Amino acid sequence: MTVMRFALAAILVVHGVAHLVGFVVPWQLAKLEETPYKTTLLGGRLDVGDTGIRFNGLLWLLAGLGFVVSGAALMLLAPWWARFTSVVAACSLALAVAGWPDSRIGVPIDLLILAYLLIGASLGWLSALGI
Repeated sequence: MTVMRFALAAILVVHGVAHLVGFVVPWQLAKLEETPYKTTLLGGRLDVGDTGIRFNGLLWLLAGLGFVVSGAALMLLAPWWARFTSVVAACSLALAVAGWPDSRIGVPIDLLILAYLLIGASLGWLSALGI
């Protein structure tokens, strides 16, 4: 179904764009009240310093780009989109857990994406998307 495929692709792209916060704050390209600059992960338990938090920011950027690619791959009916999206969502989930509590909104979104892919594959929902 084209509408469902478009909706899921849009969700993936929007989630990817949301990942930009995890990049621009550690690189101090933007100051956001909701997400202040800090050099810690795991709820402040692990201080990774300026270099470490920038590296973490790059990982957020890569995951965001991965979601944009996933959305595009889905729209283009690429046969590998579901496996690729699963890997990207798992990496995103790990980043969100490490960035807790600032990234708490990403945890359920990544879990929903992974659940949709897992359940969708077993129930045939993915083939109903036209793939």
